[in-house]
Amino acid sequence: MKIYFVRHGEPDYGVIDERGYMGHGRDLAPLTEKGRAQAEIAACDPRLKEASLIVSSPYTRALQTAAAISRQTGLDIRVEVALHEWMPDLSFCYDCSEYSIGASLEYEAKNGIRDESCRYNWESKEQLFARAHSWLDRYRDHDCIIAVSHGMVIRQFAGEIPLSCCSITEIEI
Repeated sequence: MKIYFVRHGEPDYGVIDERGYMGHGRDLAPLTEKGRAQAEIAACDPRLKEASLIVSSPYTRALQTAAAISRQTGLDIRVEVALHEWMPDLSFCYDCSEYSIGASLEYEAKNGIRDESCRYNWESKEQLFARAHSWLDRYRDHDCIIAVSHGMVIRQFAGEIPLSCCSITEIEI
């Protein structure tokens, strides 16, 4: 099976910060105008015409990106919860981007391996890998799909590569 992973477009956290959303509420951030334009450009990539289905993270930024691709390709979208971004706080109670940044820095410093010295309650590399791969069997009847997701999830398949907003990464499973 071929998967074209598309990282979501540029998100706008301004509206989320203004409303004081915490935890998973932060994942309601929509795309910026630039992010919407990035999604429209990515949607025109001729490789995506090979696919028979779009599978998307449930986060707003991914769903908006998937919608742009759907409009261009005419493909249906299925929401796949397992494609959501890495979790900086497994209790879902963090209240600001500073927490996410701190958790991310700690994750990197610990190479994704949690221990008793960890200050933050983030999703470990092992947990992320298992979740990122858990959804694949549901789509094995497709020769080629588009998966709209997030950088850390895509890297579970592609390795430690740079991923810009709306970049497309081809993976053969």
